[in-house]
Amino acid sequence: MALTDALAEHVDSIYDELVDIRRELHAAPELSFEETATTELILERLAASGVDREPCPTATGAIGVLAGGRPGRTVLIRADIDALPVQEDNNLSFTSRVEHKMHACGHDAHTSILLGVASALAHHASDLPGRYVFVFQPAEETVSGAQAMVDGGLLDRYKPAAAIGCHVASALPVGFIAARSGLHMAGVRGLRVSVRGSGGHGALQPRQGNVVLAVARFADLLDRVVAQLESDGAACVCSPGVLSAGSAPNVVPTEAVLLGTLRFFEPEQLSEAEGRLRQLAAEVSEEFAVAVSVEQTYTTESVRNDAQVTGLVLEAARGVLGESQVFSPNSPVAASDDMSVFLDRVPGCYAFVGAALPDGSSGNHHSPAFAIDEGALRCGTKTLVAAAVALATPVGD
Repeated sequence: MALTDALAEHVDSIYDELVDIRRELHAAPELSFEETATTELILERLAASGVDREPCPTATGAIGVLAGGRPGRTVLIRADIDALPVQEDNNLSFTSRVEHKMHACGHDAHTSILLGVASALAHHASDLPGRYVFVFQPAEETVSGAQAMVDGGLLDRYKPAAAIGCHVASALPVGFIAARSGLHMAGVRGLRVSVRGSGGHGALQPRQGNVVLAVARFADLLDRVVAQLESDGAACVCSPGVLSAGSAPNVVPTEAVLLGTLRFFEPEQLSEAEGRLRQLAAEVSEEFAVAVSVEQTYTTESVRNDAQVTGLVLEAARGVLGESQVFSPNSPVAASDDMSVFLDRVPGCYAFVGAALPDGSSGNHHSPAFAIDEGALRCGTKTLVAAAVALATPVGD
């Protein structure tokens, strides 16, 4: 049996186990940099697969390393592991048991997929070229975990020749793999808009100095910040996520806060949008006689896939899933991911794995109704296994 077929067969043999892992994680979600139980589960599974567990540069998360039996290159394979502060609204046997916490973006699936990759590769380690570094990254949802790992020396220690990973997509049917060379996903800046005014009695407070009216106007005008800014048909996005103000219905507060995100693709778009934010702050400040300040709270750059690595990943996916199941999207997507931190430093590819439920009920990412077809675990694992071996194989072999 060819090595590729044997690896795929192993994935099939552990598929039910991967589903169980994903469901266990889904029922017990943990937020960014709080993933202690998740980390323990990962370390236990890596040990059971015979993968060496190495020191992790972050307090949560895990690193596993597997040496193949033949010379080759080092390949980093990454999965994110954290959940979101979302109250789940699904009626499943494994619905989140933790109030206001949910795997609403599929990181439970990513973790299960990477554990499956580690198991398959470890089972055939003596036949494999190169070395494989399994990176279970915390805190993607706050786009801070990847940078923390890099700052802790992860890439300096292992010096990978390539970095790969995958993200489930609730709008893409199961069985499909999609990846785009070059610009693939947006960069993001977290925004905090603080509005301060005089405040006072609800019956006496005029429009001037009313921070509630001012922050509402600011939120309503955010579309102006990214108007006509797009790349390859994909529009930049600036959206509010949190509005907070006041403590009593008859008191106009002295401060209101808006939290949101700015999604961009190119540096010049970011520069233009930041200028428009400053202008918007000045206009709202003048109209309502309030003080408006705009701060960046977190940041990560656009995800850009290396053309050569992406070609090898898509070729590997065609080999295990079929020619018609693999494609390159025409446009990038406005979602962001701190996989960009790795791909800015190492040539690599971040692919989308189809995970839509057949009845169309998957829901949007980050929504309380988000759900996936677990067949994505099989497709994602097989693709990353085949791609990792292809990338680890020395050129000319």
